[in-house]
Formats: sequence, structure tokens, C-alpha cells
Amino acid sequence: MLQAVRHGVVRARTLLAFHVSCSSSNRSAAAIPPVPVVHHPLYSAPHLAPNHRFPMQVFGTIYKQLLQQGIISSSQVYHPQSIPTDTELALVHSPSYLAAFSSGRLDEQRVQRIGFGPATHTQILIDRTKAEVAGTLLTAQLALQHGLAVNTAGGTHHAFADYGSGFCILNDLAYTAHWLIQQGDVERVLIVDLDVHQGDGTAAICAGHSGIFTLSVHSSSNFPARKQQSSLDVGLPDGVTDDDYLAAVAQILPDVLSSFQPQLVLYDAGVDIHEDDELGRLSVSDAGLMRRELLVLDTCLAAGVPVAGYVGGGYCRDLNVLAERHMLLHKAALRMWADHNLSMHQQLEAVMVDSCSDGS
Repeated sequence: MLQAVRHGVVRARTLLAFHVSCSSSNRSAAAIPPVPVVHHPLYSAPHLAPNHRFPMQVFGTIYKQLLQQGIISSSQVYHPQSIPTDTELALVHSPSYLAAFSSGRLDEQRVQRIGFGPATHTQILIDRTKAEVAGTLLTAQLALQHGLAVNTAGGTHHAFADYGSGFCILNDLAYTAHWLIQQGDVERVLIVDLDVHQGDGTAAICAGHSGIFTLSVHSSSNFPARKQQSSLDVGLPDGVTDDDYLAAVAQILPDVLSSFQPQLVLYDAGVDIHEDDELGRLSVSDAGLMRRELLVLDTCLAAGVPVAGYVGGGYCRDLNVLAERHMLLHKAALRMWADHNLSMHQQLEAVMVDSCSDGS
């Protein structure tokens, strides 16, 4: 497990020299795996009613565009091999809610609050919802192992313990944080939620847990009307543009990292802060989005904290345009992977395995 990225670079210079001169190793730099990307075909499997507000098909579009544009290759893609059981999900959700959802028997009031209509009762949406939770957990596990990992979905931050809301049924971020702490993988998790909407469900579920810090930077006037109390909330006025938005994030993130000392960051990179988003009220440009992704990833990695990135929310009828906004996270991750020498970390681990197996 990678506990601190920054400590690996100093050690890298000595071990890398050994690796280059070690005749027992035939590995090349090209064999070192790039930044891990998590995807599941179920992410876009359900087909909602025509013109439905939620862009269910965008997750598949993100994945296809990443491959077609050569941003990633299939060799770096990880797929969850199983989905969590209701017993496991009861770590953050009530058993009665899970039983009703998993059996397709949610009452109409809760179905309406979620927003998917009759599709909520279908097995494919039930499986899709749990697959997304599995993907979020896998992304976090890969981040702990490699220093950085990104997903093609994730960030269902409006789901509460006993009901869903705002197109979120199960809270993948809250579950992942609780699960990793329960398993002893980490003691402290920071959830950085930069979606335009407050992460109200995440805040409510994680409230009072000393090992989880929830940071939400959002539009103060946007959904949800009734806000919850995160560990730290930063509500922004309508119309905030690039420089003011980035200044707000840059001002608070280093202080939170320094004071809370997390061992992992779960980053909800919602793009509904974009100036053309259909449900957003902020005015951040494409360039501003890219600057934000680089800012968050660079700040966390420079502090020695692994990051798991999730696409979060975004709303645009043109799925190709929307996918391009989401893919800025993946492009930024590739750049930070190189800038922080995370591939070198992979190389060093390979060296240590070789040296151990050779008895040297």
C-alpha cells in the first residue's frame, strides 16, 4: 500500500539505479502499468425514458471516448469482479431500505425522490447501482495501492441511509470510506466533494465519524434546498467564475489536508459547475475545470495522500460534450501520474520483488 507518495521519490533514485544495472530484470519502462482506470459495463446499462434528465449513457460514452482518443488503453482498465451484498451495504444503509430496493418494492414516495421512475424497480438498475458502489470501492483500493486511480462513474452523494435522492440510490462514497476504515486499510479518509450540489447524503451518513472528513464546495442556492452539515461546507454565490472558484478551493484544501492528515482522498469531480451545465448555477469554463482537476490532484499528491477520482454530476443533452468535460479528470490524472513519478513507484516495487526472489 502506498502511504505517502512524496517519500518514494528520494528512495527512487538509488533503487532505480540498481534496477537499470540489474541483469536479472528484463522489465522495461513501457511494461510499467499506467494510472488505473475503473469501469463497469453496467454503468450505462439501464435505458431511462426518452429525454430523461439524468444522462445514464454518458458513462459508457466516457469510456469509449477515452479508448478511442488514445487517452487510456484497455490494459489499464479494471472491472469490479463482484457487487456488494445487502449485508455489506448495511454498513451505511438501513436493512429495511436495502431489502425494499433490492426486491424492487420501494414505495412510490421514495421512488419519486430518487428520480428514475419505474426503472427503479428493474433488476438491471438494481445491479447497476450496486456495480457503481463496487467500482467506487475498487478505485479507492487501487489508489491506495498505486497512489492514484480514477473511475468512469461514481459520486452518488445524495443518497441517505434510508432513502435515495437526486438520482442517487446508494451512497458509494460514504460506503467506501466506512468499509476501508472498518477493514483496517486506513484510519482517516477525506471526501472532497466539488460537485455543484452539496453532498448532503454523504454529510449525513458520515456525521460524527472521527475518521471521515467531508468537504463540500458547492452552489449555495442550488439543490438540495435543505443542506446538511458537512465537516466543512463552502457555499458559493451564483455565477462564480474560474479565478474566484479556484481561489476558494486552493485556500481551503491545503489546510484540511494539513489538519486532518488523511490517508486517502475520495474526490467527487462533478462537472456541473460548468458555465453551460443545465442544472448548475456557477460559471466555470472548460479551462477552469482542467485547472481545478490539476489543482486538487497536485495538492493531494504533493501532500503524500493517495487520490481516488470520480466523475460526479454533470448535465448536458449532448453526451459527447458532457463526456469531454468529465474526461478532464482522466487527462489531469495522466499528467499528475507522470509529474509525481507514480510510474517510478511501480518500477521500484517490481525491483523489490525481483531482488527478493533473487535472494539479493
